[in-house]
Amino acid sequence: MQIELLYRPAFSLGIIHLDGNEQVRVEAASMVTMTQGITLETAATGGFLKSISRAVLGGESFFQNTYTAPAGGGQIGVAPALTGDLMALEMHDETLMVQSGSYLASAMTVTTDTKWSGAKTFFASEGLIMLRAQGSGPLLLSSYGAIHEMNLAAGQTVSIDTGHLVAFTQDIGFQVRKIGGMKSTLFSGEGLVVDLTGPGRVLAQTRSTDQFLSWLIPKLPRDSSSGGSGGGFTVKL
Repeated sequence: MQIELLYRPAFSLGIIHLDGNEQVRVEAASMVTMTQGITLETAATGGFLKSISRAVLGGESFFQNTYTAPAGGGQIGVAPALTGDLMALEMHDETLMVQSGSYLASAMTVTTDTKWSGAKTFFASEGLIMLRAQGSGPLLLSSYGAIHEMNLAAGQTVSIDTGHLVAFTQDIGFQVRKIGGMKSTLFSGEGLVVDLTGPGRVLAQTRSTDQFLSWLIPKLPRDSSSGGSGGGFTVKL
């Protein structure tokens, strides 16, 4: 399997080149194009319990799609829902913690689930839910905005807004906290951060979907058809 990345970093498209009869697992609704002869099977990957855990706790689709190339090989084009970058990682019997929504595709030898000892710390932090990607083979991640990669030395610490975190190696030290006191949290525009301490690799995204929605929603047209000055408003989507 080879992954080709096009149109980076704003409107990235991943072209997955498959050998004959090779398979790839792709997040639901991410396929853009595929060549003739490729077959699709949709299933609850890993069984019902693992799939519902990934969907409810991890924010991913309950079902995942498995594409199989014909004997002569084939290509699949994949892309995330939002504009942004893609990064292809070659995993070597390792584990990576991936922000919910950033997983796009992987080799069949890479598994994803939410069974991770540090999960409770992250699940307690609103909007920050991590999946565990484990195994060997290609892993394709997406981001909102461009991907900024940092390789931390032993003892080196970086703080990242939780809305900008994409992924980090499992053994890296971490602590989720608020910035400053209540006043800073309410008025600074900042919320939760995660302190990551090396050694290890950290991937961050240059834009935040939460920040985008906070900017967008107040600007959407509203419908006051319920009548009366105290009537409710309905956002037209």
